[in-house]
Amino acid sequence: MKKNFVSLAVIGAFVAFGSQSAMAAPDWSKAAKSTIHVFHPGAAPIEWVQGKGEHSGASGLKKGEACAGCHIEDGKLSLDTKRLVSKEMEPKGGPKTATYPVTVQAAYDAANLYVRLSFKAPAGGFDHSDKENDVKATIMFPNDKVPLAEQAGCWAACHQDSKGMPGAKDKTKYVSAGALDLVQWASSGKSVDGYVADKRHMDGGKAGATAEGAKAGDTYTVTFTRKLTGNAVLAPGKAVPFGIAIHADHAAGRFHHVSFGHTIGLGADGDVKAAKQ
Repeated sequence: MKKNFVSLAVIGAFVAFGSQSAMAAPDWSKAAKSTIHVFHPGAAPIEWVQGKGEHSGASGLKKGEACAGCHIEDGKLSLDTKRLVSKEMEPKGGPKTATYPVTVQAAYDAANLYVRLSFKAPAGGFDHSDKENDVKATIMFPNDKVPLAEQAGCWAACHQDSKGMPGAKDKTKYVSAGALDLVQWASSGKSVDGYVADKRHMDGGKAGATAEGAKAGDTYTVTFTRKLTGNAVLAPGKAVPFGIAIHADHAAGRFHHVSFGHTIGLGADGDVKAAKQ
């Protein structure tokens, strides 16, 4: 019995070592850095984005143009930042910092995609209702059935009747078709593997996702790991749409900073190029 016990222990250690090797962190020194700027969207749901009377880019959306195509020039945001934090866009009160940069890196292997965000979370927000978390960082991946996914990114899940919007009902983020994989890290240490479909689910995700993060000085670094399979199926040689949302300064709900829809290229062109490792 002693010999069998030793043998099983050795086998178990070997399996554990193999699992750790398969999940080994990428060599981030070999992954290119891209800069994506996030901004406070205020109380502007997808209906506002599509409304020609309020948003001049609505006609472009109908033609198939992407939000980023109009609002990003030479890697920088082209937005009226004063309007972003005005009473028109945010009736309760906008943050002192309307936009800020996030450094993004990505890598992939045969099983997983890894995404790394580095940023300085600004203070001076209006809402401080999340007492447990100074910061929450989220990435979302829509599949090809989500309406406007490639044009508007995860903005497609934000509606005027969602909880927290002016005069809204008690609804979470949702989409009318398809689903978005949602991965989140909170500074309290919690990691979320969820998805958005007919409503937002903060668990039960299909991407086997995890997230971990830390703060060094004034900079947060958050690393997300997800399988290539999930609601959004990723594949080498292709670019996948994704979006970023960051809640800073104990913010909750809509009081976050978000990106436009961007792409990660797995061995392909994209706003962020994932290195194969």
